[in-house]
Amino acid sequence: MKKEQLIFGIHPIEEAIEEGKTIEKIFLLKGDTGEGIKMVQNLARNHDIPFQYVPYQKLDRLTKSNHQGAIAVLSAVDYHALEDVVLEVFEKGDDPFILLLDGITDVRNFGAIARSAQAAGVHAIVVPNKGAAPINEDAIKTSAGALLKIPICKEAHLADAAYLLQQSGIRVISLTEEGKESIYDKTINGPVGIIMGNEDKGISKKLLKISDETAHIPMPGNLDSLNVSVATGVTLFEIVRQRLKG
Repeated sequence: MKKEQLIFGIHPIEEAIEEGKTIEKIFLLKGDTGEGIKMVQNLARNHDIPFQYVPYQKLDRLTKSNHQGAIAVLSAVDYHALEDVVLEVFEKGDDPFILLLDGITDVRNFGAIARSAQAAGVHAIVVPNKGAAPINEDAIKTSAGALLKIPICKEAHLADAAYLLQQSGIRVISLTEEGKESIYDKTINGPVGIIMGNEDKGISKKLLKISDETAHIPMPGNLDSLNVSVATGVTLFEIVRQRLKG
């Protein structure tokens, strides 16, 4: 796997986008209205690449080279097509076990989740194109290298990913405090996709609406919620327990 790296300069970034390189994010110089910056911005929009306008000091901290007001961050991993992953798992005779992360932006939480997912035998982690934690050195380190082993799928909209799973015969379950049934009382077998949301906003209403089912983790104590990486670990290994039990 390639390490995270930077591409700087208008034309190198243009070439990288046109060649289909996996770009995590693009930083553009705030206040620059030149044609080169506008071109990169338009390319980023057309290819659903997140971009952000930042002060000159931010760009200078990233590189001392002549960046021309534009720096692209290449992803540390290659992304996989969710449809291909699902097909491959079915062809092997296994039941797909997919994890969808809605609004998980903290790098260390993301890394910890990936570590649990890889240990639990999850076949792929699905994240949205925007509003997801970057896969950088900290994330990889926190994941104990799991992010270099488990397929990561990046989708423009998680709702589309959920629909794809459902159309493939995969049951989609959202873990939410509003879930009526405990994860421990729910029988979870066969192909399954689990949606986890962030600790503040939880899972979006749209995803909750299209989910086949919802469930919650019972908490007899006086806390309202668990850290999302802990909650994900609890959920994934309850599914593992049920699968091993048969």
